[in-house]
Amino acid sequence: MAIIFDCACTDILIFLITITVCIYAYFKWTYQYWKRKGVPGLEPSIPFGNMPTPILNQKYFGDEFMKQYNIAKAKGYKHIGLFIMHKPAYMPIDLQYIKNIITKDFDHFMDRGIYYNEKDDPLGAHLFNIEGVKWRNLRMKLTPTFTSGKMKMMFPTLTECGKQMGDYMEKACLKDEPVDIKDVLSCFTTDVIASCAFGLDCNSFKDKNSEFRKYLRRNFVLTTPELLRMIFGSSFPNLARKLGVTLVSKDVSEFFMKIITETVEYREKNNFVRKDFMQLLLQLKNNVLETGEQHQHDGKSLTLEELAAQAFIFLLAGFETSSTTMTFCLYELAVNEDLQERVREEINTVLKEHDGKITYDAVTEMKYVGQVIEETLRKYPPVSNLNRVCKADYKIPDTDITIEKGTLVLIPVLGLQRDEDYFPDPERFDPERFSEENKRNISQFSYLPFGEGPRICIGLRFGLMQAKVGLAVLLQNYAFTLNNKTKTPLEMNPNGLVMSVLGDIWLDVKKVS
Repeated sequence: MAIIFDCACTDILIFLITITVCIYAYFKWTYQYWKRKGVPGLEPSIPFGNMPTPILNQKYFGDEFMKQYNIAKAKGYKHIGLFIMHKPAYMPIDLQYIKNIITKDFDHFMDRGIYYNEKDDPLGAHLFNIEGVKWRNLRMKLTPTFTSGKMKMMFPTLTECGKQMGDYMEKACLKDEPVDIKDVLSCFTTDVIASCAFGLDCNSFKDKNSEFRKYLRRNFVLTTPELLRMIFGSSFPNLARKLGVTLVSKDVSEFFMKIITETVEYREKNNFVRKDFMQLLLQLKNNVLETGEQHQHDGKSLTLEELAAQAFIFLLAGFETSSTTMTFCLYELAVNEDLQERVREEINTVLKEHDGKITYDAVTEMKYVGQVIEETLRKYPPVSNLNRVCKADYKIPDTDITIEKGTLVLIPVLGLQRDEDYFPDPERFDPERFSEENKRNISQFSYLPFGEGPRICIGLRFGLMQAKVGLAVLLQNYAFTLNNKTKTPLEMNPNGLVMSVLGDIWLDVKKVS
């Protein structure tokens, strides 16, 4: 019996060794892919390629890709080949190559290549993720919802939420205690987006532990299992869909789907109209013109699931990116108090011409505030890489190299925006880079916080408007300095979906007389 057991153990051991050798050989052969094509690359590691190890990673993945960009740029490479696990990924370094991919030859790179599962996870099938003709059609439907007229329509919501933030800051200031500024700004953006996307009054400053806020924040810090699901879905999308792999957590999906369904049913049943993003989506769902006239159904209306997905991405994009941008902005202004004073002077000068009221026209006139936000987005872009996937074999102009269909393309936004060739002394916070005079000298496609080309962020105007209102409310009446509870230099959260600080940014606040 012992002999049989020993033989069985030996067979299992030989089998495991054989499998290990085969897997190792497969990866070693696969990792020669770019070398065979004549594209320079950086040495990958089995099994995660050029990605940080998800379980052990203590570094923000955007920093990792920036490091790879810097190495390639220092070697004079125009592009490099990388690997996401076993899958080849292409990183353009040369600005002309980047321009070709996101604008000139866009039809080859229309899709982002981000995993989504419309059947099992309808909230994930939103404008940011979906592909091909469906994306193009939906983009055309939604583009008119972000015109200047629509922004003005939603502006009173922003000012009302700004007033609540101002009232909260007034009380916080009296306590003479440091403020977790990201927490304050997250309450502001939660209230704005909840109101504009769902028609809900969250009152986050009164109830910071609301279910809405809890489920909203759950989307932006990934657990290790969620990160592994994302990697698996991106690496094996067809298999992942067959297995029913989802990225939006079930509890989050059920919570927001319930709110959206109830909101739609209430508005349609009671003919309730509100000047917000949800109302615009309802018009698309029901094929209704702004005049109230109804189209004959032409198959172009939104389904309830499509409406829910667009409301969800508007919620996610407007909440985290804006609050994070304003947080980094106030951090830099707290460190650079001379710049903060200049911002405050402009805000007060403009508001004086508008009877002291924050209006749509007033924030439009705040040019230096705009420069400060643009410089913040340069130094701290919320999305550190732009993803594209090659839809058809693409021959790189003036080379003999072909990017094969299905290849992931990574455009290194953070690397470009901290490249001293494009932005001298890149670690210095300098809003003058974006003055009318200097802005013209910025190399095209070196500044991409919202992307560029047909897939540029559709809500960028709303995001900038929200940030301007938030900063105007705070800086008009309060001066900020850095509290010693803030750990410097700032360290980025390795598990964050967008660039965010590990820990909190604490600021001291004083009322401006």
